[in-house]
Formats: sequence, C-alpha cells, structure tokens
Amino acid sequence: MQLDYTTLDALRRHHPAWRLLRADNAPLIASFLQRAFIAPNLRVLPRAELVSRLDDHLFALRETLGETAFPRTAGQYLDDWAGDEQGWLRKFYPPDSDEPHYDLTPATEKALEWLASLGGRGFVGTESRLLTIFELLRQMVEGSETDPQARIAELERRKAEIDAEIGRIRAGDLELLDDTALRDRFQQLAATARGLLADFREVEQNFRELDRRVRERIALWEGAKGELLEEFFGERDAIADSDQGRSFHAFWDFLMSPARQEDLGDLLEKVLGLPAVRELAPDPRIRRIHYDWLEAGEHTQRTVARLSQQLRRYLDDQTWLENRRIMQLLHDIEAGALQVRETPPRGPFMVLDRPAPDIELPMERPLFRPPVRPEIRDQVLAEGDGEIDTGRLFEQAWVDRARLAANIRRALQGRDQVTLVELLEVSPLEQGLAELVTYLAIADETGGTVIDEAHRDTVSWQDGQGKLRRATLPRVIFNR
Repeated sequence: MQLDYTTLDALRRHHPAWRLLRADNAPLIASFLQRAFIAPNLRVLPRAELVSRLDDHLFALRETLGETAFPRTAGQYLDDWAGDEQGWLRKFYPPDSDEPHYDLTPATEKALEWLASLGGRGFVGTESRLLTIFELLRQMVEGSETDPQARIAELERRKAEIDAEIGRIRAGDLELLDDTALRDRFQQLAATARGLLADFREVEQNFRELDRRVRERIALWEGAKGELLEEFFGERDAIADSDQGRSFHAFWDFLMSPARQEDLGDLLEKVLGLPAVRELAPDPRIRRIHYDWLEAGEHTQRTVARLSQQLRRYLDDQTWLENRRIMQLLHDIEAGALQVRETPPRGPFMVLDRPAPDIELPMERPLFRPPVRPEIRDQVLAEGDGEIDTGRLFEQAWVDRARLAANIRRALQGRDQVTLVELLEVSPLEQGLAELVTYLAIADETGGTVIDEAHRDTVSWQDGQGKLRRATLPRVIFNR
C-alpha cells in the first residue's frame, strides 16, 4: 500500500482501526476489549456476559476517576461500538439463539496489536530474526531450483555439515544456546503464535464479505440461476486458490495431523521448562497455543459451512418465487380458458404433446408389510383424593450464577488470587448450601482455578431457621 496523502486521509476517515485510535474513550475501549477478548483468547461472547464484564470494568474505573466518569450504561457503549459508524465489534445472532453475541473485528484486533507493540520490551532480539530470514531465503531458493544436480549438491553439502556436527558432539564438543539466544527466540515464537490467531479472524471476515456480495447480487440478479451459481462458485474458488487461502489450508492440513500436534505439544513443554524461558514469565496460554489454533480454525470452518448453508436456503427461496410465478401463469391460463368456454375460437385452440406412458418396473414395487394393529386399552382414570402440600412449590431457590461470577471478578480486581473463604468473608452466603455448590461448580468450569486437596477450609452460614451450618471442603483458590 502506498502511504500517500490521499490514501492516509481515506484511512483516517473510514478505517475502524484509525477511528478507534483517535476516539475520545480510546483507553476505555482498548483496555476493555483487550481484557475481554484478547487476554483470555475468546472469540464470541453473549451480550449478557459482555455487559456484566463491562459493568465491572466501568465500576473499577469510576472508583478511581470519579462517579461522573463514563456516564453511559454498558449496553449503550456496546451498541455504539458495534454500530456501522464505529465497526469495532461484530454483533450477530448465532443459529438457534435469540440473544445477540459479539466478536472483535479484524480492524480492532490490528489496532490492539499495534498498541501492545508500543510497550517496552526487556530486550530487542535481532539474531533469531536474521536466522529466520536466512532460512526462508534458503527454502525459497531450494524450492524453486529446477536442476536436480544442483539440489543434490545442496543436500550433500548439508549432509556433510550434519556429519561434521555429529563428529564434534561425539568428541565432546557440545555447542549450546546461551540464555540470551533462548529468550530472543522465545520472544519471536510468542509473537508469531499470537499473530496466527489474528489471521483466523481476517480469513473468516473475507468469507463473510464474499457472502454479503453474493446476497446483493442475488437480490439484483435478472439472468439465469446457472450463471449466478457459476459466478458465486468462481469467486469462492478464487478465495480458496488465492495465496491467503492456500496458505490457510496448508496450515490447517499440517495442524490437523495428530503426530504434529503431539510433537508440537512435546516441544512446547520442553521449551517452557528451560530456566531462561521461565525467567521471562511467559504467558501460560503459550502452553496450549496449538489447541487455541485448532479452536480458532474450527470456528472459521464452521462459519464458512454456515454461510454456505444460509446461501443455499436463500437460493431455495428464489426457487420458491420462481415456482410461484409458474403457478401464476397456470392460473392465468385457466382464467383465459373460462372466458372462452362459451364461445370457443375456431380452429385449433391448444396443441398438446402426446402423453407418454408411465413405466413401472416390477422390482420397484415395495414388499408387502402387514399393518400394525394398535392395542387400545379402555381404562378409566380415577380422581385422586390425596392431600399435597403445594407450598413446597414456592420454596424452591434459584441461584444467580452471574452474580456469583461477578463477586469473583470483583475480588480479583485488586489481587492475583483469592480463596473461597476470603471471598465469602466479603460476600457471605445468602442461599446456604445451594449457593456454595454453585461456587464450586464455577470453580470447576473456570480455567486457572486451583483446588488444593492437601488443605481444608471450613465454611459456615445460617439457614432459614437461624441455625448455624458448617461445611468442610478442600481449599479453592480463584486466580485472575
């Protein structure tokens, strides 16, 4: 892209990433979207959960900046961010759901990635990137070499280098990477791994834009349906055959190999166990980054399949409209026949093709199946005379999981971890054992929560009759 004045001015006025950077509430928007989507690596969040998280975020900011800061509600902010004028969130309704869901747009993820790059790094490594450049150049040269002898000569040279290295190792000369080289390579690994997750959103967005263009053409199409389908599949094949599409499918085929997944997991465990890497305090998500790639890739594949299914239903609707037109023409023919029924025209009125015989082969006929005779029992239900205490129906308790999850997030705003006992000291149990069990269910479903079987904690509460109740359970530790 040429960064001339016209291009930059158009980007400043129309690109969502630039609009985000120059927005008045850019720190609020960027910090919340980073915390809600990027940090936990979540792609889709329902509106109720996202509003709850934004309420907690606004509550923490208002305690620091004052009650008048950010006067709008969380729902109003989300509607504004997902509007066409901003384009920072994508608001949509998943299949079989009447609750809106939200996802980041690729432009927003690019803006957050650029903001994250502005922070200082412990050191700027250059060796690993230089080696990567040399390796990429070597792969391109070898992959494009058409002379078999030249390729054999290069392989023989590399074989001689490997044999020489094996000889040095057998002689006791074992060359190891120092801590600086290990940290340099790990930083490049982490940046590349996070960048791959952002690429999935862009690929998914490209297919979504293709679907939108096809729907617009269907709405305005006046030609034959075959030509429309040919044009649609041509565009879809163009994306699949593009450099981006081929690279994505090659990456997906490589990652779908169970042997590659196992090999990648073993390598990550060994690298994260190195002392030099542990000193960097790496993001714990790196340990399972290949599973995040699989989840993001599956989400992209499901989106493409869902778009194809929706387009097929859209084309079926067009077929129904065409059939309706045919029925209208038949109705007009019948109406014309009724008008000339009393005074038919002279000469041939309508020419019909000779009817063709219906051919039914003997083997096409189904075998005989005896009908199923239903057994009907004549029973008279007697009216019951037992007495039932209907008051128990109104004694059922409902535990609000969203409120308990908000209590946990609020407790973790000022600290890295909190135990269940410490949490209940601030927010005591209001619904007794049912609320305690719900806390344990949240702990079991939340990643990062530790259940220490070696230590025991005692929790107490008062039931509805004022009687003190106690429960002893393993120590539960919630982590940020």
